[in-house]
Amino acid sequence: MSDATGTSDLSGTEDVLVEIRDRIATVWLNRPAKHNAMNLGVFQALHKVFTALDADAELRCVIVRGAGGKAFAAGADISEFETVRKDSDAARAYADVSTPAGNAVVNCRHPTIALIEGLCVGGGFGLATLCDLRVCGESSRFGVPVKRLGLVESCEELEFQVKKYGANAMLQILLVGDLLGAQEAYHHGIVNKVVADDQVEAATHDWAAKIAEGAPLTARWHKSFVYRLLNPEPLGEAERAEGFKAFDTEDFKRGYTAFLAKDKPSFVGK
Repeated sequence: MSDATGTSDLSGTEDVLVEIRDRIATVWLNRPAKHNAMNLGVFQALHKVFTALDADAELRCVIVRGAGGKAFAAGADISEFETVRKDSDAARAYADVSTPAGNAVVNCRHPTIALIEGLCVGGGFGLATLCDLRVCGESSRFGVPVKRLGLVESCEELEFQVKKYGANAMLQILLVGDLLGAQEAYHHGIVNKVVADDQVEAATHDWAAKIAEGAPLTARWHKSFVYRLLNPEPLGEAERAEGFKAFDTEDFKRGYTAFLAKDKPSFVGK
């Protein structure tokens, strides 16, 4: 990929835009007129985009954000429900698209950060959860108010949310249905950092730059290990052995020799 790539080259839709600069990719949900509500086309594009980003070994971090500044994403596009989610069979077919898209976000080898401005609800809440880190503004609001629509979040949709935030937080979010303010979301561990609304972009890019300057293989291994440990199954011998592979990398040699020389390391991802 080039250092800065246009959306159509990567996603094939104007609803999801991609920009790559300084080895940091930014994925934009680009439906500001609908507060970036996520339709079937958005999920298809996200699957394609994150599959491509995962394959780009030169990347160091991926930021996900919504266009317009008023919403990360205001959930699913309800105007589609009469067609693509009108009954259980249609909903299953919809999930056959949305679930792989979510898996592509989680399985992306690069660390991901959700840059959250304004509303982050429903499917947007789910997408932010799939990112590794979340930074929001003081006026951001979070929730999954599906009780007002008479539908449910499936086990597949809830799994990552429950593992990350716990049963108590998710039961409050789903049963009470009130949107959480930024500080309450921080209290529940839903966001990692809350800043002034006009500082969200700067704070997110600061974290992305810190991630990008580190050893990329180290970040990828740590991401993989942390998510593996959410699975209660005992580690296998191959998984235990993988924890020592870093000591055979070029980046390890560069890292410790630079430290001893009181110099800044230059990592190559090998």
